[in-house]
Amino acid sequence: MAEDGKRPIIKKVIKKGGHAHHGGAWKIAYADFVTAMMAFFLLMWLLNAVTEQQLQGIANYFAPTSVSTSQSGAGGMLGGKVIGEGVLTSNSSDSFTPTLPPPTFNNASSDSETDAELSAAAFERAQRDLEERQFEDTADELRKAVSGIPELKELAKNLLIDNTPEGLRIQIVDQAGSAMFPSGSSRMSPQMRRLLGLVAAAIKDVPKQVAIAGHTDSIRYADPSGYGNWELSADRALASRRALVEMGFSESRVQRVVGRADADPLVADDPNNPQNRRISIVLLRDSIAAADKERATPKSLGITR
Repeated sequence: MAEDGKRPIIKKVIKKGGHAHHGGAWKIAYADFVTAMMAFFLLMWLLNAVTEQQLQGIANYFAPTSVSTSQSGAGGMLGGKVIGEGVLTSNSSDSFTPTLPPPTFNNASSDSETDAELSAAAFERAQRDLEERQFEDTADELRKAVSGIPELKELAKNLLIDNTPEGLRIQIVDQAGSAMFPSGSSRMSPQMRRLLGLVAAAIKDVPKQVAIAGHTDSIRYADPSGYGNWELSADRALASRRALVEMGFSESRVQRVVGRADADPLVADDPNNPQNRRISIVLLRDSIAAADKERATPKSLGITR
């Protein structure tokens, strides 16, 4: 306590220490950066979204076609001129027209065509793979059906199945002592009808067109009316078509029925072999069926009056 009885006055001074606040300038710089990046990506998106013709139109719009012919820099009264001595103005009246090269972009139409070609090729491959699986399943089903019926096991040798360029070919052939048709007749035997019924059940749900052909051996027989192997093979093919339809096969799926006589022997080195007498039923590939229909479509001769 002071001598005069008064309390001393104490002043407390607080000194601020530490680092000074650096302010918010970095936020402004960061915002500018984000804005620039957004504008850049927006520009990239717009360039990719518009067509080449639109881009060419934009380029033409901004490309100057002529420059002012004024001798001054800015044109207009006293534009860019200084009144007084010591300053010269251009006496040239030539104008400068810049020529800008057209923008170069990827050819969108070519890319689209390439993508379409690749898609078409992939689709064709998928179609071929599907056809092969359908043919394999049908062949397996038919073989199992024949082998699963005891009374038809002996006829398994009369059934030939192979994959050909035309499609899946199923052939019912004669064997020695086992004829599918009586000699010189188109009336099928009971065994032939049984085998044909199994074929109809196996192929009726396969979405393919069918070609039926009749074949004979080279043995000739006398007929006063001129009826021969050509007529016989065609009649046997037609009889097979009728039987398939009666067994539930769709008539609209029969694309062609032909008689080949002995022109396409199965055993070429033995024209009289019984196996040359046969009926072939082919599940046609889509490409073959389409080509057949195109050939069968009558075309205009272009005759005008």
